[in-house]
Amino acid sequence: MDRIFAPWRIEWVERDDEEGVDGCPFCVLPERENDRENRVVARSEHSLVLLNNYPYNPGHAMVIPKRHATEYPDLTDDELLDHGRLKQRTLRALDEAMGPDGFNTGLNLGGAAAGGSVDHLHTHVVPRWTGDTSFMPVVGDTKVIVEELERTYSHLHDAFADLDGATVPEDEQAAVRFD
Repeated sequence: MDRIFAPWRIEWVERDDEEGVDGCPFCVLPERENDRENRVVARSEHSLVLLNNYPYNPGHAMVIPKRHATEYPDLTDDELLDHGRLKQRTLRALDEAMGPDGFNTGLNLGGAAAGGSVDHLHTHVVPRWTGDTSFMPVVGDTKVIVEELERTYSHLHDAFADLDGATVPEDEQAAVRFD
């Protein structure tokens, strides 16, 4: 029998069901007090960056408009520009923090695009490395993530903090801001 150990998942298994998300997670999580705990790594006027809880690769982030929008044409000009600028900063921060060989980016529009769970539009930014698809997902139908989310958060938070226009809050639990 093959076994893969993922000890960081115990937090999810043992979580208090009352701490779950009631409503759209992309609307609820950014309203909570502890950005680090909720994986919000950066914020701008109209958007935010949230680490994916189920990453395809280390550093898998999502750029999300703050206002709940389901259709791309629903974004205002200010929201659209802000979303694009924060996506650009996310690419820079991930490049600095993790040094990938490339990126996959994709805009999820509608619940079906997000696996049926979230209809709040968002853009995935996934760092990629040459050869990062090994025999595990191809033959073993298993993806190995080599870095836990807390460490990824720290790397990415520091890289966002180094970007032009960043405001770093004194509270270590708060996201980097771009205003």
